[in-house]
Amino acid sequence: MSMDVTFLGTGAAYPSPTRGASAVVLRCEGECWLFDCGEGTQTQLMKSQLKAGRITKIFITHLHGDHFFGLPGLLCTISLQSGSMVSKQPIEIYGPVGLRDFIWRTMELSHTELVFRYVVHELVPTADQCPAEELKEFAHVNRAGSLPKEEQGRTILLDSEENSYLLFDDEQFVVKAFRLFHRIPSFGFSVVEKKRPGKLNAQKLKDLGVPPGPAYGKLKNGISVVLENGVTISPQDVLKKPIVGRKICILGDCSGVVGDGGVKLCFEADLLIHEATLDDAQMDKAKEHGHSTPQMAATFAKLCRAKRLVLTHFSQRIRRNVMKRWTRRIDDSMTIALLEY
Repeated sequence: MSMDVTFLGTGAAYPSPTRGASAVVLRCEGECWLFDCGEGTQTQLMKSQLKAGRITKIFITHLHGDHFFGLPGLLCTISLQSGSMVSKQPIEIYGPVGLRDFIWRTMELSHTELVFRYVVHELVPTADQCPAEELKEFAHVNRAGSLPKEEQGRTILLDSEENSYLLFDDEQFVVKAFRLFHRIPSFGFSVVEKKRPGKLNAQKLKDLGVPPGPAYGKLKNGISVVLENGVTISPQDVLKKPIVGRKICILGDCSGVVGDGGVKLCFEADLLIHEATLDDAQMDKAKEHGHSTPQMAATFAKLCRAKRLVLTHFSQRIRRNVMKRWTRRIDDSMTIALLEY
């Protein structure tokens, strides 16, 4: 199964002529999942090879404007491009408590009528995810009614034993969230692809006398077949080792994780996407504002034994030559990628 990641925006605070605001797209077999949706994301989408209409899930790490102010506009654009007849499944939106109310109010005040259905699932933060004085701003807002196209979402609480939030678990993926420390509650997301059946061993099939055709498909799908001579062939007889699934972890703004949930979920990630807002020389300032530096990101990646680390969410003041120097200060045991745009 094909899988790729596109960075639509890697800048902090606001979009600039050279960097969009935070937005990452994970594409799997044509279906697109959007992580964060900063201002200007739909313009960045138009510059890419991606199609906004293929977005089926949206994940918002936290409620700072540079991570979700582009969401109402994007939803409106998807609606305009969808036409009057839409049969697609509702767009699933995941994010901190308060996100549902934000979408509801922007749609109501702008008299927007989306042609597709959507559902917002809200994650309830804990008190230790940000300074105590900031938590009160994110209490759940009670309101009556809903929009015509809005479906009832879930309120997702922390699993205290796993130290994480289970978002969904289907035939292909398990997606969980974990807590991060920032100026307001922030989350990271772990996307784990489940193991896939191994390839058929052509030589074994031939040796066992399995004729090409429907039997191959059944064996590939884990179903035993009975040959004309009465011999039963089991999938394990002709399948190679299962293909290990890939793991991609995307962190929101943070100066560290809360609890051990993040380390567990990111362990041996194939790709770890971590913010690096400021240079290592400004580490104290970064921590004061709930952000990270390249060295802080690398330390976490090494703790998780991540195979590849991608740095993003750069201050708009940081230039290309500064980023190049970052790679020379980080251990060669890990692949580091720096993204400009």
